[in-house]
Amino acid sequence: MANGIQSPAAIEGIAKARFVHVSPQKARLVIDLIRGHRAEDAIQTLRFTKKRVAKEIEKVLHSAIANAERKAEDGGETLDVDSLFVNRCYVNEGPRMKRIRPAPMGRAFRYQKRFSHIVVEVAEHHRAAESRAASAAAEAEASKGVKGAVRKARKALAQRQKQSQPKKKGKK
Repeated sequence: MANGIQSPAAIEGIAKARFVHVSPQKARLVIDLIRGHRAEDAIQTLRFTKKRVAKEIEKVLHSAIANAERKAEDGGETLDVDSLFVNRCYVNEGPRMKRIRPAPMGRAFRYQKRFSHIVVEVAEHHRAAESRAASAAAEAEASKGVKGAVRKARKALAQRQKQSQPKKKGKK
């Protein structure tokens, strides 16, 4: 579906959760389910996965999507959230807490409580980035040669038309 190839203008969002109290091996089982999928499909997959870590990964994915939206907003660009996909996601091993458990005959067994660092990166699909760049270029071409007051009026009118259109909302 998505092999990591993207145009340089694609918008990305990265989110990390550090020191999550779950073993990396268990977290990787869930992270492998969403790698390369659309963000919306990945959220649905995580929502119905019967693993404790799925809820933590879902939080990280939502944060990455919000970071991508914020990055686009700060850059003055529009971003269609439906065009985002999980570009990279991985789990690294965090520190281990070494503990001792009593054993028979006065002995002790050691065990380790493991932690994980979860990283999720979402990116805009290259086709969506190209269409966004083309629409921005067309808008710049349309306002070329127009004086300041007229340009501001056209921009305000376009924003009102965007706000009046109904927005797609995902099911929560």
